[in-house]
Amino acid sequence: MLNEVIKHMKPSDNELYIDMTFGAGGHSRKILDSADCKLITLDRDPVAYEKAKELSKEYPNRVTPLLGRFSELPSLLKNIGIKQSSIDGILFDFGCSSMQLDNGERGFAVSKNGYLDMRMDAGRDPNQITAREVLATANEHELYKIFKIYGEEKKAAKVAQTIIQARYMIKNIDTTHELVDVVDSCCPDEFRLDKLQRPQSNATKIFQALRIFVNNELNELNYGMVLSKYYLKLNGRLVTICFHSLEDTIVKRHIAGNIVNETANPVPLRYLSPMLVQDQETINQFLDSPWKAITKHVEVPSDKEVETNPRSRSARLRAAIKIK
Repeated sequence: MLNEVIKHMKPSDNELYIDMTFGAGGHSRKILDSADCKLITLDRDPVAYEKAKELSKEYPNRVTPLLGRFSELPSLLKNIGIKQSSIDGILFDFGCSSMQLDNGERGFAVSKNGYLDMRMDAGRDPNQITAREVLATANEHELYKIFKIYGEEKKAAKVAQTIIQARYMIKNIDTTHELVDVVDSCCPDEFRLDKLQRPQSNATKIFQALRIFVNNELNELNYGMVLSKYYLKLNGRLVTICFHSLEDTIVKRHIAGNIVNETANPVPLRYLSPMLVQDQETINQFLDSPWKAITKHVEVPSDKEVETNPRSRSARLRAAIKIK
């Protein structure tokens, strides 16, 4: 969704932008080509960081590559002298990058056999747990919760039970294909299709759930949204691309101001009884949001883009301006 990002971001000369999810650098390059602006790139993956360093050589004195998670951003920006309320635009492209999916050894892809790692940081933090370790140590109820909440998997209980049985009776699950086989054994007669009506692996949602859990993605996403509020200038622009409803819900509630203690509210609406509250200040507080949505509804990729890049089929773009 390159063109849509540029349309909402409106890069201008001499402004400063942050690409919070550099990946392979497609969006960053487009922003740099659109205006004579400066760009800070952030990614938690060391492979992406090396690509960002290559990009900074192509565009001298315009790109500042940073390596870290969203939660590490404040200290990284402090080190390079960037203060709050000084950024003109922030871009998030959540989820897993194609670069990570295409490398079977990282363990992200259902279709490629490899060790079940799934750490986006690629071992940068030696204490970070891998997907294999989650499957080898979590109990049945914990696995059920991971698959049900993060994967929205309808067979979560059955899959969790089968993994525990395999662990005790056969062996730990170490590779992606072993996990796919276990999930397939739980739904032998099931034939799933993706949004393009193409055959989809039964294990897709299980892989999604493990990846989100291992990388603490939803908490990081929530923190990233909070940071954008503090680092954007007044009238600064925020553009987000999400790939499933769990991500999109957090973004949507932040933009709508449905926030409790800097966290997206788990319920869709903040409850306020007009019978009990007559105080205008309390009512205003409930309706308060620092964002004004630019996109009336969520934007989706064009049919042409989905045809050329099927992975974009689930993309959901939202954009907002910081108004206070």
